[in-house]
Amino acid sequence: MSNDTIEMFDASEAETDADWLSILEEIGEEAGYFSPLGDKHSAFFSDLGGVLLVSFETLSGVRQAGGGQMPLGYQIAAPRGWSSLTILAHDETWFRDANLYGYVDRLIDDAFFEDFDRVVFYGAGMGGYGAAAFSVAAPGCTVLALAPQATLDTDVAEWDRRFLRARRFDFNTRFGYAPDMSEGCERVFIVYDPIQQVDAVHAALFKGAHVSRLRARNIGRDPQAELARINVLRPLLDAACDGTLTPQRFYSLWRARRDNPHYLGRLIGRLQTLKRPALLLRALRAANKRVDHPQLKQALAKVEAAQR
Repeated sequence: MSNDTIEMFDASEAETDADWLSILEEIGEEAGYFSPLGDKHSAFFSDLGGVLLVSFETLSGVRQAGGGQMPLGYQIAAPRGWSSLTILAHDETWFRDANLYGYVDRLIDDAFFEDFDRVVFYGAGMGGYGAAAFSVAAPGCTVLALAPQATLDTDVAEWDRRFLRARRFDFNTRFGYAPDMSEGCERVFIVYDPIQQVDAVHAALFKGAHVSRLRARNIGRDPQAELARINVLRPLLDAACDGTLTPQRFYSLWRARRDNPHYLGRLIGRLQTLKRPALLLRALRAANKRVDHPQLKQALAKVEAAQR
């Protein structure tokens, strides 16, 4: 439930990254704190309530996403009266940095996470790796990770050649192998597309009774953007933070894709590559019954004309 009395902060007037970091530091003085962690990461804390959403995000991702150029974790948590802690990577660091490790160590030493009734770690892609890897700092927490990497250590994941520059980082020291680091969590939810084979292999490395691997077929390579596009991301994070997230709840939310023109268009595009006209025709007719979209109508008319 939202709290209309909470004033939402805004950093949209920033023109450069330096401006934005300066504004976030000013906001942190009122909201909780903002802390540079060396020159590669920062932490932004909003202190509001007994639920804590810990999000792992990138500076560029926050600034490009709109929402007043505020971190997604803050945008989700603040209206609900929840606290948020955003770990910001200034570049594609995979959160591998001694300054960040030291910061998390201090949180552990100060029993920071024990002050909250519920703690949720969230991230997507690189951020999903970060969420799972650093969740060891808050035993009993919940992790929601979208298409996370388990590791990019070449001894384990040589088959993942998407992030070759990241191989220079050490994934074997502190907070390294994400599946091991998340063993102490109460629940770990891994959302991935089984068609994206590399993501599926990473997901398979997360094992145990506490792990729920949630198959989101055709969600694509950017599940966070897709879930946001079909208005599922916020209710999914809400469910994680209020303790109601289950596989059943996820799949109930995921049904919203069936009425989303963008999702249906991408699905039709995949079917077009299969060269199966009968299947494509059935899919187009079903899609046009669910949504009114000119491109889907044109595609159906073209396929129907070709089969006459």
